[in-house]
Amino acid sequence: MVTRFDALERIWGGARSAPASGTLSPITGQGYSPLAIDSAGTTAENENIAFDLAYIDYVSPLGTFDVGYMMISTTGTVFGNNSTPGPRIKFTSNPFGGFTISADITKIADNSYNSVNSSTYFTNATNADNNQYGLEGYYTWKGGKGGMKITYYDYASTEPYLTTSTSTTYNYAGKYTLFTPYVMAKIGPVNLQAEVDYATGKYKSYDSGISGKDVSISNLAAFLDATANFAPIYVGGTLAYVSGDDPNTTDKQEGGTLTGGWDWNPCLLLFSTYDVTKWVGPVYGYNATAPTGPGKPGTSMIDGPMTNAWFFQGRVGVKPIPELDTMLSVSYAKADQKPVGFTGGTYGTEVDLTGTYKITNNLSYMLGFGYLFTGDYFNGKNGNNKVDDDYILMNKLTLSF
Repeated sequence: MVTRFDALERIWGGARSAPASGTLSPITGQGYSPLAIDSAGTTAENENIAFDLAYIDYVSPLGTFDVGYMMISTTGTVFGNNSTPGPRIKFTSNPFGGFTISADITKIADNSYNSVNSSTYFTNATNADNNQYGLEGYYTWKGGKGGMKITYYDYASTEPYLTTSTSTTYNYAGKYTLFTPYVMAKIGPVNLQAEVDYATGKYKSYDSGISGKDVSISNLAAFLDATANFAPIYVGGTLAYVSGDDPNTTDKQEGGTLTGGWDWNPCLLLFSTYDVTKWVGPVYGYNATAPTGPGKPGTSMIDGPMTNAWFFQGRVGVKPIPELDTMLSVSYAKADQKPVGFTGGTYGTEVDLTGTYKITNNLSYMLGFGYLFTGDYFNGKNGNNKVDDDYILMNKLTLSF
């Protein structure tokens, strides 16, 4: 039996969040108030206590069965991962050597009528669930791992929303497939990581007889990272890409579904989910809109998972002693597709300097300074708008157990 909980996740001495009231969302099926990042609980619950994981890990002669709430949305490299608890049944087997195969079924949203889901919507929504079906195979060798996962998304929570025969607001389902090949290998002094995420299928597939126009999905994200170690110095670089949505193709969704993931935080400011989104809060430019989640495309924000962007980073680090790691990085990002009406597409250039000291085997202290030379993307729809550069000074203790 495996469990995990979040406790007292709040700013010391700061105000607590108030639990939201209302009815369960039929679209997300995820609770009365927004879920906290990487948690099964809401922000308000995590500021007190909330259990995230509770699952049975059973090792049988055929393979390993995991049943319950466990971590989902993690495949391959850290890029594209959104570690979060979810209800899943998973089977893993090692048929021979270093080869492993696994299959899983994940219930993202259940909309069956019950004592909690008791509004009118749910009386006709028994089959309007959001499910994921995954199949993964990978091979592990000394110094490396490579494989692919195929995930089929069957999202039907928006289907029962028909009010008239011409309604196009809902009454569609999302049925698409995500292909994720990846590799991680050590070649001499160089550690390599690479991953490609490609989603294809129907982002919106309308019911028969509905006048809505189907929307296909063709999202692409890619990640390449290399770090060469020449003790006590190391150098590295990262190239990442997440496609943006082309505003000229209303029948195709090229961006907005795939992201760089909130597990991947390449900078202290740009695309930083845990340090900026969770604690500092959204940092907006001009023409920003209130997002329904962190880093949604089309919002002029620096935080949240990377969307609609090309990202380049170079870094150099020194480990003068095993316990101390200092690193300097320079990163540049630009939009893949400019949002409608925006005059610029450059996110900017960020310089980060960090120092991390390992106090004990599971306790470390980090001091960091980041400065973002803000790009014209944040001018929004008027190139004459003025924007300031951003900077952050932070220190934190990290305890792993």
